[in-house]
Amino acid sequence: MMGLQLNTFLKPKLNTVQLSLLTSLYLVLFGNSSFWHEIFRINADAFHNIFFVMSIFVFLVLFINACLTLISFTYLLKPASVVILLTASLATYFMNSYGIVVDRSMVQNVWGTDVREASELFNMRILYYFILLGLLPSFLIFRTKIKYASFLKHFSISLVVLLVNVVLLTAVVFPFYKDYISLGKNYKYVRHIINPVNYIYAFSSYGKRALASGKVIIKPVGQDAVLAVSPEERGKKNLVIFVVGEAARAVNFSLNGYERDTNPLLSNEDIINFSNTYSCGTSTAHSVPCMFSPFDRESCSVAKAHASENVLDVLSHAGINVLWRDNNSGCKGACDRVETDNVMHLHVEDVCNDDECFDMVLLHGLQEYVDGSENDTFIVLHQKGSHGPAYYLRSPETFKRFLPECRTNQLQDCTREEVVNAYDNTILYTDYFLDQVIAFLKKNSEKYNTAMMYMSDHGQSLGENNIYLHGLPYWIAPDEQKHIPFIVWLSPELEEQLRFDRTWLENHVDEAYSHDNLFHSVLGLMGVTTKVYDEKPDIFSGDMSNKNGER
Repeated sequence: MMGLQLNTFLKPKLNTVQLSLLTSLYLVLFGNSSFWHEIFRINADAFHNIFFVMSIFVFLVLFINACLTLISFTYLLKPASVVILLTASLATYFMNSYGIVVDRSMVQNVWGTDVREASELFNMRILYYFILLGLLPSFLIFRTKIKYASFLKHFSISLVVLLVNVVLLTAVVFPFYKDYISLGKNYKYVRHIINPVNYIYAFSSYGKRALASGKVIIKPVGQDAVLAVSPEERGKKNLVIFVVGEAARAVNFSLNGYERDTNPLLSNEDIINFSNTYSCGTSTAHSVPCMFSPFDRESCSVAKAHASENVLDVLSHAGINVLWRDNNSGCKGACDRVETDNVMHLHVEDVCNDDECFDMVLLHGLQEYVDGSENDTFIVLHQKGSHGPAYYLRSPETFKRFLPECRTNQLQDCTREEVVNAYDNTILYTDYFLDQVIAFLKKNSEKYNTAMMYMSDHGQSLGENNIYLHGLPYWIAPDEQKHIPFIVWLSPELEEQLRFDRTWLENHVDEAYSHDNLFHSVLGLMGVTTKVYDEKPDIFSGDMSNKNGER
């Protein structure tokens, strides 16, 4: 008798209606802990109505059940349910662990991530989620014997189920329609944490857009670009290094008032620090194409940036040598038409280990490139920087000043102090790296007019409000993911060439700046004349000619 009961449990018999309903209940109950946590937080603050929360529960079960009913055809429902459960378990892990939301931009981040970068997100905890929330229920579904009706009967039953779902959905929503309107209007982000609706919609939306885009035709920009003054006329070539930081947030720079001394070297350099600078995105996949593009944040999309030339192309049109050196996961399309050099896989003693290379590898062999350049040169160094969650891997042992640090990618297993310590050590190493870039430029200042610009692509959350990493939609992302460091160093010779009013700019460093300033500031710094240049966003123009202090 016991064996018969066990066999019935391990190999149940269900029809498609029962399987759809049970799968929907399971997903709403066990795959949406982040969603329910947020709903109860909102409800406590705004709605004060437990019946509204109950209606949301019923609404989600009915909605997911209706969607599964649409695919409950013979031989489709069972594999589809298994795939949904397995992927939903992974989505649950990432939402619970890092406080992320899953939208099209997050899918874009996933698509643009390389294997090495993605591997840092995997650990034993994700395996527990996958087994308990994904594999076990999938095993039961796999063992379930589905009783399929004839096509006509199945179609009739499905139609009735859909109609019943629609009627019940209306009945559930109607008494609380004001609350639903308020939720949808004031807390739009919650739809991105409804599992599995969020990632299914995000992937389909991303795929639809990718297919619709077809072959990308690149729009030319600044093909009229020329140097206002040639290297021969000025007596020296220009050499500018632009450092793209990774996940560095301004609030953890002591240059911006942070209580820890994370910038001991830069604070002794003659730099200009812009303390109130914001990114155009919250992820590398969005920010990097955007920051180099001719578009501002409001008008820029990744597709639009990819379909247009950018500031690197304009520099090339002007005859400037452009090099992109990468110690990260690529330039996301920004460097597709210029010379590139990926240094991630080099084996340089004391700089690289079995896991990766520290950012100092970006300077390895760079002198040879500079010596061989016959024109003005613009070099982009793309850092690994403060890429998480394995912050402890980003800094050498000699830079572990802030201890104890979190030495795992499972940030939830560390105290917040340990997470911040590991992160601050990466900022300390970035301080050293940028100081070495300046030293490299000083060494070349006899032959070149030199400068360094540093901007991070986006910021980072370190557990504030249980949010980690980055990538939240810009409109709900906290300041930590958008407020970025922006630093400039200029050699005296380049300052003189620009007729640069340092005093004027130093009096305006706390004004609002952003990635929107980059395109035109780079053109101004490199002395490029073109119709697409606008001096207003150029931080180096200020009002250099009449010194009237107005832009």
